[in-house]
Amino acid sequence: MNKYRMLFPVLALVAAGGVISFAQPVKNVIDEVAWVVGDEAIFRSDVEEMYQEMRQQGVVISGDPYCVIPEQIAVEKLYLHQAKLDTIEVSESTVRARVEQQINNFINQLGSKEKVEEYFRKPIPVLREYYIDYMRNNAIVQEVQKSLTDGVKITPNEVRKYFDALPADSVPYVPMKVETQIITVNPNIPRQEIEDVKARLREYADRVNRGDADFSTLAIMYSEDGSAMQGGELGFRPKSAYVPEFANVAFNLSDPKKVSRIVETEYGYHIIQLIEKRGDQANVRHILLTPKVSAKELSDATNRLDSIRKEIVGGAFSFGEAAGVLSQDKDTRNNSGIMINDNDRSSRFEMQELPPEISRRIESMNPGDISEAFVMKNNKNKDVAAIVRLTNRIPGHRANLADDYNLIKKMYEDHCKEEILKEWLEKKIKETYVRIEDGWNNCEFRYSGWVKAYN
Repeated sequence: MNKYRMLFPVLALVAAGGVISFAQPVKNVIDEVAWVVGDEAIFRSDVEEMYQEMRQQGVVISGDPYCVIPEQIAVEKLYLHQAKLDTIEVSESTVRARVEQQINNFINQLGSKEKVEEYFRKPIPVLREYYIDYMRNNAIVQEVQKSLTDGVKITPNEVRKYFDALPADSVPYVPMKVETQIITVNPNIPRQEIEDVKARLREYADRVNRGDADFSTLAIMYSEDGSAMQGGELGFRPKSAYVPEFANVAFNLSDPKKVSRIVETEYGYHIIQLIEKRGDQANVRHILLTPKVSAKELSDATNRLDSIRKEIVGGAFSFGEAAGVLSQDKDTRNNSGIMINDNDRSSRFEMQELPPEISRRIESMNPGDISEAFVMKNNKNKDVAAIVRLTNRIPGHRANLADDYNLIKKMYEDHCKEEILKEWLEKKIKETYVRIEDGWNNCEFRYSGWVKAYN
Protein backbone atom coordinates (compact mmCIF):
# COMPACT_ATOMS: atom_id res chain seq x y z
CA MET A 1 0.00 0.00 0.00
CA ASN A 2 1.26 3.48 -0.78
CA LYS A 3 3.17 5.37 1.89
CA TYR A 4 2.27 8.90 0.85
CA ARG A 5 -1.54 9.22 0.79
CA MET A 6 -1.61 12.67 -0.74
CA LEU A 7 -4.19 15.39 -0.31
CA PHE A 8 -5.32 17.47 -3.26
CA PRO A 9 -6.71 20.31 -1.06
CA VAL A 10 -3.27 20.64 0.51
CA LEU A 11 -1.67 20.49 -2.93
CA ALA A 12 -3.68 23.55 -3.95
CA LEU A 13 -2.04 25.50 -1.13
CA VAL A 14 1.43 24.19 -1.92
CA ALA A 15 1.27 24.62 -5.68
CA ALA A 16 -0.25 28.09 -5.50
CA GLY A 17 2.76 29.78 -4.05
CA GLY A 18 5.94 31.28 -5.43
CA VAL A 19 8.35 30.34 -8.17
CA ILE A 20 9.71 26.82 -7.78
CA SER A 21 13.11 25.98 -9.23
CA PHE A 22 13.77 22.68 -10.93
CA ALA A 23 15.87 20.32 -8.86
CA GLN A 24 16.48 16.78 -10.08
CA PRO A 25 17.42 14.09 -7.54
CA VAL A 26 20.93 12.83 -8.05
CA LYS A 27 20.42 9.22 -6.96
CA ASN A 28 18.57 6.47 -8.76
CA VAL A 29 17.89 4.11 -5.84
CA ILE A 30 14.15 3.50 -5.62
CA ASP A 31 14.09 3.44 -1.80
CA GLU A 32 16.32 6.47 -1.41
CA VAL A 33 15.33 8.65 1.56
CA ALA A 34 14.45 12.12 0.28
CA TRP A 35 13.18 13.87 3.40
CA VAL A 36 12.82 13.08 7.10
CA VAL A 37 10.01 14.83 8.99
CA GLY A 38 9.98 14.17 12.72
CA ASP A 39 10.63 10.44 12.93
CA GLU A 40 9.10 9.63 9.54
CA ALA A 41 10.94 9.26 6.24
CA ILE A 42 9.69 10.32 2.82
CA PHE A 43 11.11 7.98 0.18
CA ARG A 44 11.84 8.63 -3.44
CA SER A 45 9.42 5.79 -4.24
CA ASP A 46 6.67 7.76 -2.44
CA VAL A 47 7.34 10.77 -4.63
CA GLU A 48 7.56 8.77 -7.87
CA GLU A 49 4.37 6.86 -7.13
CA MET A 50 2.43 10.01 -6.32
CA TYR A 51 3.82 11.73 -9.39
CA GLN A 52 2.51 8.91 -11.58
CA GLU A 53 -0.90 8.99 -9.89
CA MET A 54 -1.21 12.74 -10.43
CA ARG A 55 -0.17 12.51 -14.07
CA GLN A 56 -2.66 9.71 -14.63
CA GLN A 57 -5.47 11.80 -13.14
CA GLY A 58 -4.51 14.93 -15.06
CA VAL A 59 -3.53 16.98 -12.00
CA VAL A 60 -1.49 20.05 -12.96
CA ILE A 61 1.64 20.57 -10.85
CA SER A 62 2.83 24.18 -10.72
CA GLY A 63 6.57 23.65 -10.62
CA ASP A 64 9.06 20.85 -10.29
CA PRO A 65 7.27 17.73 -9.00
CA TYR A 66 10.40 16.73 -7.07
CA CYS A 67 9.97 19.93 -5.05
CA VAL A 68 6.17 20.22 -4.90
CA ILE A 69 5.30 16.61 -4.05
CA PRO A 70 7.74 16.01 -1.16
CA GLU A 71 6.65 19.29 0.42
CA GLN A 72 3.04 18.22 0.11
CA ILE A 73 3.79 14.89 1.76
CA ALA A 74 5.59 16.72 4.56
CA VAL A 75 2.68 19.13 5.05
CA GLU A 76 0.31 16.21 5.34
CA LYS A 77 2.52 14.58 7.97
CA LEU A 78 2.45 17.76 10.05
CA TYR A 79 -1.36 17.89 9.96
CA LEU A 80 -1.69 14.18 10.80
CA HIS A 81 0.74 14.59 13.70
CA GLN A 82 -1.39 17.45 15.05
CA ALA A 83 -4.49 15.28 14.68
CA LYS A 84 -2.88 12.68 16.96
CA LEU A 85 -2.03 15.34 19.54
CA ASP A 86 -5.60 16.69 19.45
CA THR A 87 -7.19 13.20 19.23
CA ILE A 88 -8.97 14.11 16.00
CA GLU A 89 -10.56 11.07 14.34
CA VAL A 90 -13.05 10.47 11.55
CA SER A 91 -15.75 7.83 11.21
CA GLU A 92 -14.42 4.79 9.38
CA SER A 93 -17.85 3.93 8.01
CA THR A 94 -18.25 7.49 6.67
CA VAL A 95 -14.87 7.20 4.96
CA ARG A 96 -15.85 3.90 3.38
CA ALA A 97 -19.18 5.32 2.22
CA ARG A 98 -17.34 8.18 0.51
CA VAL A 99 -14.98 5.71 -1.14
CA GLU A 100 -17.85 3.66 -2.53
CA GLN A 101 -19.47 6.83 -3.83
CA GLN A 102 -16.19 7.81 -5.53
CA ILE A 103 -15.76 4.38 -7.12
CA ASN A 104 -19.38 4.43 -8.30
CA ASN A 105 -18.70 7.86 -9.84
CA PHE A 106 -15.71 6.39 -11.69
CA ILE A 107 -17.86 3.50 -12.95
CA ASN A 108 -20.57 5.90 -14.14
CA GLN A 109 -18.02 8.13 -15.88
CA LEU A 110 -16.03 5.34 -17.55
CA GLY A 111 -18.88 2.93 -18.21
CA SER A 112 -17.95 -0.24 -16.34
CA LYS A 113 -15.82 -1.72 -13.55
CA GLU A 114 -13.52 -3.23 -16.16
CA LYS A 115 -12.87 0.16 -17.74
CA VAL A 116 -12.14 1.66 -14.30
CA GLU A 117 -9.59 -1.08 -13.62
CA GLU A 118 -8.04 -0.54 -17.04
CA TYR A 119 -7.84 3.24 -16.57
CA PHE A 120 -6.27 3.11 -13.09
CA ARG A 121 -4.29 -0.07 -13.82
CA LYS A 122 -5.53 -1.51 -10.56
CA PRO A 123 -8.23 -4.04 -9.63
CA ILE A 124 -11.23 -2.48 -7.87
CA PRO A 125 -10.32 -3.97 -4.42
CA VAL A 126 -6.82 -2.43 -4.61
CA LEU A 127 -8.26 0.90 -5.79
CA ARG A 128 -10.75 0.79 -2.93
CA GLU A 129 -8.00 0.30 -0.32
CA TYR A 130 -5.99 3.14 -1.85
CA TYR A 131 -8.92 5.53 -1.62
CA ILE A 132 -9.80 4.44 1.93
CA ASP A 133 -6.36 5.56 3.09
CA TYR A 134 -6.45 8.69 0.93
CA MET A 135 -9.91 9.81 2.03
CA ARG A 136 -9.28 9.00 5.68
CA ASN A 137 -6.20 11.23 5.72
CA ASN A 138 -7.98 13.85 3.64
CA ALA A 139 -10.86 13.96 6.12
CA ILE A 140 -8.49 14.15 9.11
CA VAL A 141 -6.49 17.01 7.58
CA GLN A 142 -9.72 18.90 6.82
CA GLU A 143 -10.81 18.49 10.44
CA VAL A 144 -7.48 19.86 11.68
CA GLN A 145 -7.69 22.80 9.27
CA LYS A 146 -11.28 23.45 10.37
CA SER A 147 -10.24 23.48 14.04
CA LEU A 148 -7.51 26.01 13.25
CA THR A 149 -9.73 28.36 11.23
CA ASP A 150 -13.08 28.10 13.03
CA GLY A 151 -12.60 31.50 14.62
CA VAL A 152 -12.54 33.44 11.35
CA LYS A 153 -15.25 36.14 11.38
CA ILE A 154 -15.81 38.41 8.40
CA THR A 155 -17.53 41.81 8.42
CA PRO A 156 -19.01 43.58 5.35
CA ASN A 157 -16.53 46.41 5.82
CA GLU A 158 -13.60 43.98 5.66
CA VAL A 159 -15.02 42.42 2.51
CA ARG A 160 -15.32 45.85 0.91
CA LYS A 161 -11.73 46.79 1.81
CA TYR A 162 -10.47 43.46 0.50
CA PHE A 163 -12.28 43.91 -2.82
CA ASP A 164 -11.14 47.52 -3.21
CA ALA A 165 -7.52 46.42 -2.75
CA LEU A 166 -7.69 43.61 -5.33
CA PRO A 167 -5.61 44.25 -8.46
CA ALA A 168 -7.79 44.47 -11.55
CA ASP A 169 -6.41 41.22 -12.96
CA SER A 170 -7.28 39.39 -9.72
CA VAL A 171 -10.99 40.24 -9.85
CA PRO A 172 -12.61 36.97 -10.95
CA TYR A 173 -14.76 36.59 -14.03
CA VAL A 174 -18.21 35.32 -13.06
CA PRO A 175 -19.69 33.05 -15.74
CA MET A 176 -23.29 33.35 -16.86
CA LYS A 177 -25.74 32.33 -14.15
CA VAL A 178 -29.47 31.72 -14.00
CA GLU A 179 -32.25 31.98 -11.43
CA THR A 180 -35.08 29.47 -11.64
CA GLN A 181 -38.34 28.40 -10.00
CA ILE A 182 -39.62 24.85 -9.91
CA ILE A 183 -42.84 22.94 -9.25
CA THR A 184 -42.66 19.19 -8.76
CA VAL A 185 -45.38 16.56 -8.46
CA ASN A 186 -44.76 13.09 -7.12
CA PRO A 187 -46.32 10.32 -9.22
CA ASN A 188 -48.86 8.10 -7.52
CA ILE A 189 -47.42 4.80 -6.33
CA PRO A 190 -49.80 1.82 -6.46
CA ARG A 191 -50.67 0.47 -3.01
CA GLN A 192 -49.61 -3.02 -4.08
CA GLU A 193 -46.09 -1.79 -4.89
CA ILE A 194 -45.77 -0.32 -1.39
CA GLU A 195 -47.09 -3.52 0.20
CA ASP A 196 -44.60 -5.58 -1.79
CA VAL A 197 -41.71 -3.41 -0.54
CA LYS A 198 -42.91 -3.73 3.06
CA ALA A 199 -43.28 -7.50 2.69
CA ARG A 200 -39.67 -7.80 1.52
CA LEU A 201 -38.45 -5.73 4.48
CA ARG A 202 -40.52 -7.79 6.93
CA GLU A 203 -38.96 -10.94 5.46
CA TYR A 204 -35.43 -9.54 5.91
CA ALA A 205 -36.20 -8.49 9.51
CA ASP A 206 -37.64 -11.92 10.36
CA ARG A 207 -34.59 -13.70 8.95
CA VAL A 208 -32.23 -11.55 11.06
CA ASN A 209 -34.34 -11.82 14.21
CA ARG A 210 -34.46 -15.64 13.85
CA GLY A 211 -30.69 -15.76 13.35
CA ASP A 212 -31.03 -17.14 9.81
CA ALA A 213 -29.27 -14.19 8.13
CA ASP A 214 -26.81 -11.41 8.88
CA PHE A 215 -28.21 -7.87 8.58
CA SER A 216 -25.11 -6.47 6.92
CA THR A 217 -25.08 -9.23 4.30
CA LEU A 218 -28.71 -8.51 3.42
CA ALA A 219 -27.90 -4.79 3.20
CA ILE A 220 -25.05 -5.45 0.75
CA MET A 221 -27.35 -7.64 -1.36
CA TYR A 222 -30.59 -5.64 -1.32
CA SER A 223 -30.34 -2.10 0.12
CA GLU A 224 -30.78 0.74 -2.36
CA ASP A 225 -28.84 3.23 -0.22
CA GLY A 226 -25.24 4.29 -0.83
CA SER A 227 -24.28 2.62 2.46
CA ALA A 228 -25.08 -0.84 1.05
CA MET A 229 -21.41 -1.72 0.41
CA GLN A 230 -20.67 -1.03 4.08
CA GLY A 231 -23.40 -3.44 5.13
CA GLY A 232 -25.79 -0.52 5.59
CA GLU A 233 -23.58 0.97 8.34
CA LEU A 234 -23.93 4.75 8.74
CA GLY A 235 -21.27 5.49 11.37
CA PHE A 236 -21.55 7.40 14.63
CA ARG A 237 -23.87 10.37 14.15
CA PRO A 238 -26.08 12.52 16.38
CA LYS A 239 -29.86 12.33 16.18
CA SER A 240 -29.95 15.63 14.29
CA ALA A 241 -28.09 14.05 11.35
CA TYR A 242 -31.19 12.10 10.31
CA VAL A 243 -34.71 12.93 9.24
CA PRO A 244 -37.01 12.81 12.33
CA GLU A 245 -38.89 9.63 11.37
CA PHE A 246 -35.62 7.69 11.03
CA ALA A 247 -33.95 9.24 14.09
CA ASN A 248 -36.88 8.60 16.44
CA VAL A 249 -36.78 4.87 15.73
CA ALA A 250 -32.98 4.48 15.44
CA PHE A 251 -32.22 6.20 18.76
CA ASN A 252 -34.88 4.20 20.64
CA LEU A 253 -33.29 0.87 19.73
CA SER A 254 -31.55 -0.89 22.61
CA ASP A 255 -30.92 -4.50 21.51
CA PRO A 256 -28.28 -4.88 18.77
CA LYS A 257 -29.63 -8.32 17.92
CA LYS A 258 -33.10 -7.07 16.99
CA VAL A 259 -34.35 -5.22 13.94
CA SER A 260 -36.66 -2.21 14.07
CA ARG A 261 -40.15 -1.96 12.66
CA ILE A 262 -40.48 -0.61 9.12
CA VAL A 263 -39.86 3.14 8.99
CA GLU A 264 -41.20 5.36 6.20
CA THR A 265 -39.23 8.50 5.29
CA GLU A 266 -39.02 10.77 2.27
CA TYR A 267 -36.29 8.44 0.95
CA GLY A 268 -38.39 5.27 1.04
CA TYR A 269 -38.88 2.45 3.55
CA HIS A 270 -36.23 1.27 6.01
CA ILE A 271 -35.47 -1.34 8.62
CA ILE A 272 -32.76 -0.43 11.15
CA GLN A 273 -30.38 -2.31 13.44
CA LEU A 274 -28.41 -0.76 16.30
CA ILE A 275 -24.66 -1.37 16.36
CA GLU A 276 -23.52 0.81 19.28
CA LYS A 277 -24.37 3.97 21.21
CA ARG A 278 -21.79 6.45 22.50
CA GLY A 279 -23.16 9.39 24.46
CA ASP A 280 -25.54 11.31 22.23
CA GLN A 281 -24.40 9.49 19.08
CA ALA A 282 -25.34 6.13 17.64
CA ASN A 283 -23.97 3.88 14.93
CA VAL A 284 -26.71 2.01 13.10
CA ARG A 285 -27.10 0.05 9.89
CA HIS A 286 -30.17 0.06 7.69
CA ILE A 287 -31.72 -1.40 4.57
CA LEU A 288 -33.55 1.02 2.27
CA LEU A 289 -36.07 -0.01 -0.37
CA THR A 290 -37.89 2.44 -2.61
CA PRO A 291 -41.21 1.61 -4.32
CA LYS A 292 -40.87 1.70 -8.08
CA VAL A 293 -42.92 4.10 -10.20
CA SER A 294 -44.54 2.85 -13.41
CA ALA A 295 -44.31 4.67 -16.75
CA LYS A 296 -48.08 5.24 -16.64
CA GLU A 297 -47.93 6.97 -13.26
CA LEU A 298 -45.11 9.22 -14.46
CA SER A 299 -47.10 10.07 -17.58
CA ASP A 300 -50.16 10.93 -15.48
CA ALA A 301 -48.03 13.21 -13.28
CA THR A 302 -46.56 15.09 -16.25
CA ASN A 303 -50.05 15.50 -17.74
CA ARG A 304 -51.26 17.05 -14.46
CA LEU A 305 -48.35 19.48 -14.49
CA ASP A 306 -48.92 20.42 -18.13
CA SER A 307 -52.48 21.37 -17.17
CA ILE A 308 -51.16 23.52 -14.32
CA ARG A 309 -48.68 25.15 -16.71
CA LYS A 310 -51.49 26.14 -19.07
CA GLU A 311 -53.36 27.81 -16.23
CA ILE A 312 -50.24 29.75 -15.17
CA VAL A 313 -49.57 30.87 -18.74
CA GLY A 314 -53.24 31.82 -19.06
CA GLY A 315 -52.96 34.11 -16.03
CA ALA A 316 -55.13 32.13 -13.60
CA PHE A 317 -52.34 32.41 -10.99
CA SER A 318 -48.60 33.07 -10.88
CA PHE A 319 -45.89 30.41 -10.88
CA GLY A 320 -44.98 31.28 -7.29
CA GLU A 321 -48.60 30.99 -6.13
CA ALA A 322 -48.94 27.61 -7.83
CA ALA A 323 -45.68 26.41 -6.24
CA GLY A 324 -46.87 27.40 -2.76
CA VAL A 325 -50.10 25.41 -3.13
CA LEU A 326 -49.33 22.53 -5.49
CA SER A 327 -45.61 21.76 -5.45
CA GLN A 328 -44.48 18.68 -3.51
CA ASP A 329 -40.87 19.82 -3.30
CA LYS A 330 -40.61 20.87 0.35
CA ASP A 331 -37.32 22.73 -0.19
CA THR A 332 -38.91 25.28 -2.55
CA ARG A 333 -42.65 25.11 -1.86
CA ASN A 334 -42.59 27.79 0.82
CA ASN A 335 -40.22 29.97 -1.22
CA SER A 336 -42.45 30.58 -4.27
CA GLY A 337 -40.65 27.69 -5.97
CA ILE A 338 -37.29 29.53 -6.03
CA MET A 339 -34.38 27.10 -6.23
CA ILE A 340 -31.47 27.70 -3.83
CA ASN A 341 -27.87 26.81 -4.64
CA ASP A 342 -26.46 24.65 -1.83
CA ASN A 343 -22.91 25.80 -2.65
CA ASP A 344 -23.42 29.42 -1.60
CA ARG A 345 -27.08 29.57 -0.47
CA SER A 346 -27.90 32.07 -3.21
CA SER A 347 -30.60 31.77 -5.87
CA ARG A 348 -28.03 31.80 -8.69
CA PHE A 349 -26.67 28.75 -10.50
CA GLU A 350 -24.07 28.13 -13.10
CA MET A 351 -25.58 25.81 -15.69
CA GLN A 352 -23.49 22.82 -14.59
CA GLU A 353 -24.67 23.24 -11.00
CA LEU A 354 -28.26 22.50 -11.96
CA PRO A 355 -29.65 18.98 -12.38
CA PRO A 356 -29.01 18.02 -16.02
CA GLU A 357 -32.73 17.62 -16.76
CA ILE A 358 -33.28 21.26 -15.76
CA SER A 359 -30.22 22.78 -17.46
CA ARG A 360 -31.13 21.10 -20.76
CA ARG A 361 -34.56 22.73 -20.74
CA ILE A 362 -33.66 26.26 -19.67
CA GLU A 363 -30.66 26.51 -21.98
CA SER A 364 -32.81 27.85 -24.83
CA MET A 365 -35.47 29.56 -22.69
CA ASN A 366 -35.89 33.31 -22.16
CA PRO A 367 -36.57 34.90 -18.76
CA GLY A 368 -40.25 34.41 -17.96
CA ASP A 369 -40.59 31.21 -20.04
CA ILE A 370 -42.06 28.10 -18.42
CA SER A 371 -40.99 24.66 -19.59
CA GLU A 372 -43.31 21.85 -20.49
CA ALA A 373 -43.52 19.07 -17.90
CA PHE A 374 -40.67 16.57 -17.77
CA VAL A 375 -39.39 13.75 -15.54
CA MET A 376 -36.30 14.20 -13.35
CA LYS A 377 -34.54 12.69 -10.35
CA ASN A 378 -35.01 14.77 -7.20
CA ASN A 379 -32.41 15.07 -4.43
CA LYS A 380 -33.82 11.89 -2.85
CA ASN A 381 -33.08 10.03 -6.10
CA LYS A 382 -36.78 9.60 -6.84
CA ASP A 383 -38.49 10.14 -10.18
CA VAL A 384 -40.78 13.19 -10.11
CA ALA A 385 -42.59 15.31 -12.70
CA ALA A 386 -41.48 18.95 -12.88
CA ILE A 387 -41.91 22.26 -14.66
CA VAL A 388 -39.40 25.11 -14.35
CA ARG A 389 -39.55 28.82 -14.96
CA LEU A 390 -36.45 30.76 -15.99
CA THR A 391 -36.64 33.83 -13.76
CA ASN A 392 -33.43 35.57 -14.72
CA ARG A 393 -30.29 35.09 -16.78
CA ILE A 394 -27.26 37.03 -15.53
CA PRO A 395 -24.60 37.49 -18.25
CA GLY A 396 -20.98 36.68 -17.50
CA HIS A 397 -19.11 39.64 -16.00
CA ARG A 398 -16.26 40.74 -13.78
CA ALA A 399 -17.26 40.34 -10.13
CA ASN A 400 -18.62 43.37 -8.29
CA LEU A 401 -19.86 43.89 -4.74
CA ALA A 402 -23.44 44.68 -5.75
CA ASP A 403 -24.02 41.45 -7.67
CA ASP A 404 -21.43 39.06 -6.27
CA TYR A 405 -21.02 39.87 -2.58
CA ASN A 406 -21.22 36.21 -1.46
CA LEU A 407 -18.51 35.22 -3.93
CA ILE A 408 -16.18 38.01 -2.81
CA LYS A 409 -16.89 37.25 0.85
CA LYS A 410 -15.95 33.60 0.23
CA MET A 411 -12.73 34.71 -1.49
CA TYR A 412 -11.81 36.85 1.52
CA GLU A 413 -12.67 34.09 3.98
CA ASP A 414 -10.48 31.65 2.04
CA HIS A 415 -7.67 34.23 1.99
CA CYS A 416 -7.88 34.70 5.77
CA LYS A 417 -7.95 30.95 6.40
CA GLU A 418 -4.99 30.36 4.10
CA GLU A 419 -2.98 32.98 5.98
CA ILE A 420 -3.85 31.34 9.32
CA LEU A 421 -2.85 27.91 8.02
CA LYS A 422 0.37 29.26 6.49
CA GLU A 423 1.35 30.89 9.79
CA TRP A 424 0.51 27.70 11.72
CA LEU A 425 2.46 25.49 9.31
CA GLU A 426 5.56 27.65 9.39
CA LYS A 427 5.49 27.62 13.20
CA LYS A 428 5.03 23.83 13.13
CA ILE A 429 7.89 23.45 10.64
CA LYS A 430 10.16 25.51 12.92
CA GLU A 431 9.35 23.22 15.88
CA THR A 432 9.78 19.95 13.94
CA TYR A 433 12.94 18.06 13.06
CA VAL A 434 13.25 18.16 9.26
CA ARG A 435 16.14 16.89 7.16
CA ILE A 436 16.16 17.22 3.37
CA GLU A 437 18.80 15.14 1.60
CA ASP A 438 21.19 16.56 -0.98
CA GLY A 439 19.61 16.74 -4.40
CA TRP A 440 16.13 17.40 -2.95
CA ASN A 441 16.68 20.79 -1.37
CA ASN A 442 17.44 23.03 -4.33
CA CYS A 443 13.90 24.42 -4.34
CA GLU A 444 11.95 27.54 -3.47
CA PHE A 445 9.33 25.94 -1.25
CA ARG A 446 5.84 27.26 -0.59
CA TYR A 447 6.50 27.38 3.15
CA SER A 448 9.63 28.74 4.81
CA GLY A 449 11.73 26.93 7.39
CA TRP A 450 12.12 23.48 5.82
CA VAL A 451 15.86 23.82 5.25
CA LYS A 452 17.50 23.66 8.66
CA ALA A 453 21.08 24.46 9.66
CA TYR A 454 21.86 20.76 10.06
CA ASN A 455 20.77 19.88 6.47
